[in-house]
Amino acid sequence: MQVPILKQGNYLIASVQSALSDDDLRLLRADLSDRVGRFRSTGVIIDVTALDVIDSFATRTLQSVAQMLKLRGAYTVIVGIRPDVAFVMVQLGLTLADVGAALDLEEALANLNLRRRNLHEHRVMHIGEAGGGSRAAGAPSPPPLSRAHRRRDKDEQPRSGHASPRSVEHGR
Repeated sequence: MQVPILKQGNYLIASVQSALSDDDLRLLRADLSDRVGRFRSTGVIIDVTALDVIDSFATRTLQSVAQMLKLRGAYTVIVGIRPDVAFVMVQLGLTLADVGAALDLEEALANLNLRRRNLHEHRVMHIGEAGGGSRAAGAPSPPPLSRAHRRRDKDEQPRSGHASPRSVEHGR
């Protein structure tokens, strides 16, 4: 059974409708990888709300899908793991390390949007640092100080234990 995958902006949403065979999971992995590249998606949501069991193969496959998609530039969020399914997964030592999780689709979209915004801010800050500090990217740099300005600024800085020449002149 093929899993329906919807495109929502920069995100893909895969909604697992029923238990998947090993072949179905492999097909899902290939399909998501292809679509992330084709649509240049930055996030993938896999909704597993309909599943009452997530076995070790499904867990490993979801983990590998998330890692593979991360290498392709998309972050993965798993949605709708039921409490009893989560309990059994923990009891069996099955984890989805480095994979986002959310209670529902709305929370998953908020998670991806926040991640996207933080990534954008990080890039802007990184570009600002590379371009000369706190200036906005593309902003003109201030003109260099003249020799007279540099000398005056140097003279105004207090020396250890001594007053600057200007403070002596002004009675400070």
